[in-house]
Parts: sequence; structure tokens; C-alpha cells
Amino acid sequence: MLFFLRRWVLPVALTAVFACSERKSAPTEPSSPPATAPDSATAAQPAPAPQPVVAADTSDLQDVAAYLAGLPVKQSSELRPLTAKPEWQRFAADADKSWTNYHATRTDKIEAWARQELDSVRRSSPVVFYPFSGPDLLNAVTVFPQSDTYVLIGLEPVGTVPGHASLQSPKLYNAVKSSLWSVLSFSFFRTNNMAVDLKTLELDGSLPLIMLFAARTNHQITAVRYVRLTPEGELVSADSTAASAAKLVPGVEVAMRAADGRSQKVYYFSADLSDWKLGQTHASILRYARSLGPLTTYVKSATYLMHKSYFSQVRNLILERSHYVLQDDSGIAMKYFKPADWQFIHYGTYRKPIPMFANHYQPALTAAYRDSVNKPRPLPFGTGYNWRVNDSNLLLAERRNVPAS
Repeated sequence: MLFFLRRWVLPVALTAVFACSERKSAPTEPSSPPATAPDSATAAQPAPAPQPVVAADTSDLQDVAAYLAGLPVKQSSELRPLTAKPEWQRFAADADKSWTNYHATRTDKIEAWARQELDSVRRSSPVVFYPFSGPDLLNAVTVFPQSDTYVLIGLEPVGTVPGHASLQSPKLYNAVKSSLWSVLSFSFFRTNNMAVDLKTLELDGSLPLIMLFAARTNHQITAVRYVRLTPEGELVSADSTAASAAKLVPGVEVAMRAADGRSQKVYYFSADLSDWKLGQTHASILRYARSLGPLTTYVKSATYLMHKSYFSQVRNLILERSHYVLQDDSGIAMKYFKPADWQFIHYGTYRKPIPMFANHYQPALTAAYRDSVNKPRPLPFGTGYNWRVNDSNLLLAERRNVPAS
């Protein structure tokens, strides 16, 4: 693990210095030369051109992401010998098969649908707010590939960039496969499984899977910075405050570059969004979200938590600060949307929740899907708990008046 630390100390340290603010300092003007006339042609020669600043090498981060994803690493990578082992070769071959199937059955269909149905939404969604997401960067960037910022929130720990001991562990490959199985098969993570899968030596939280998804969606990771939210909702580096950690919400910032060169940032926060827990943390995660301007909120497979009275604060934040809400029926119950404030487009099919959540059936949603004037539009892919193609539903709610910045 020491050789990884040596390679990563510089980029992570630089990131902590320069990435803590979106504002960029103006370049320092060079001092003016003396006003006296030169005595010779030699004195009149221009000063040497400044040397270009050499960017910190962050390719090791990308190699870790690629290795976890079963993708090739660079020729000079210290992980290269590990990719020559039969165990990794088998893991990579299995991963390629799984992802080829996933893209054919889901990604291609989602992208085609979103290009047609969400074109204007995508162009107006600089910030995607995805509560109850866990590490699901995959679906967020597939549906909203043009956004600048993705804010993911889950109960799973933040985790760390895997070190050499984790990457060469024979248990790693099964841990990755187990963690990805449900999201690649059914489009969602199983919360109970994740509570076990992401607390192991090999995968100690959400960050390793976020890195994997970045690699598999053709993103280049350029920096990783560990952050926290203060009680006031201010984003700070994890080591920049002496305040009690118990009062702060832990998180991570992942800077990445899309295939088209677009710079994007992903934030993951480990936070309980119940009203009671928000009271303990001064609702810092909600204060932070309010500071981001109008949101596009994405919700799926959220165990119907925002149907309940004790998740009122996060529900109210979404209704107050969102320009758009794209969700399945496990998100915000229809009774909380005021028709005077929102206009709706329904997609797919709504019958009833799966048996586990049968008590969250919504008669109002059934009535909306039976509306003969505003008929629901097709949804050519499965999503959410009713993950089969002809059983899934999505709601696009657009606020009539955009929230103020």
C-alpha cells in the first residue's frame, strides 16, 4: 500500500488546496521592469518565458478505477502485473460480459429515451440531486450525462481509494461482483446487501464503486478529495476543521472528465435523511443542497421513505428547490405535489408496488395513469422495484416557476 501512498499524496494534497473552492484566483501580474532605458541590446532582450505548470499525475486513480472495473490499466501502472494474473483475467472477462449485456438491455434504451424525452431537461440540469442513491453514479450519468455536479446520498460509508492490499486480495473480485449484481440485474442496489458488501477490507464504502462506475461510463478520474459538511452546510476538506466529527457529515468529492472533455464533479455523502437524524446534524446536508441553486432531483428505488411523515424535511427541500423531479413511485407521493405548482408527464405502467411495499399503493397515481386525455408515454426499459420493462414507471414533474438561485 506504501507505493500507492507515495504516488497519490501529491495529487490528493494539491486537490485539497485548489479544489476546496469553485473560485479561481486571478494570475499574479509580473513586477514591472525599471523605467530606465537599457544601456545595450543585451539589456533589451525579453525575459525568459515562464515555464508551464506541470499538472499532478492522477493516472494512478484512474488505474485503480479501471482495475476494479475489469478494464485495462496503463502500460506503466504498478497494477499491470496484477492484471496478468489468471484471477483478474477471468474477472475482467466476466465483467465485460455483464456490462455488454447491461448496455444492450438498459444503457442503449435509456440513452435513446432520454435524448427524446429529456432533451430540454438535461440542458437545464447543472446539478443532479440524488437522495437515497448509495453509490449509484451509473444511472445518474446515464440519464443526465451533461450535468456539472452530481450529489449522491446514502447510508453506506464513504470508503477510501483501495490500496494495494485490497486490490491484490483474492476476495476482491467476488466482493465487486456481489456488490454489482443487483444494480446490473435489476437497476437498483439492495440496501441490506450493501450494508454488508461495503464494510469489508476489499470494499470499505461507496467510493470504490463510484470510481468503478466512472471508469465504465467512459470518465477519467482526475482527483479525489475527502470532505465534510459543517453544521452550517459548508463544504470543507476532511482535515481542515477541528470541530467534532460527530457533528459533521462525511463525504468525498470525485473530479472526473467525460469522454467529450467536460469537467464534472461527483459528491457522495454518508447521511441519514430522516427528520430525527437531520436534527442531530443540524440538517447540514439540506443546507448544502439549498446552496446549489435550482436542482434536478432524481429518485428511484427509495423504499418509499418520503411517503412517511418522518422524512418530511428532505421531501420539502426537494419540492421547494427542484426545477425538475424525475422519480419512480417510490419517491415522493403524488399527494405532496401541488398541481398549481407542477406539471406532470407519466411514463410506463403503474399497477401497484411489490408486495414488500404494498401499503404504499397510490390510488391517485392509478387515476393519473388512466387519464384518457393525458395518457402515459412509453417507457422502453425497466427501472425501480418493478424492474421488468412492462411494469416500470417514471414521473417527470416540472415546476411551473423555477426556484430562485
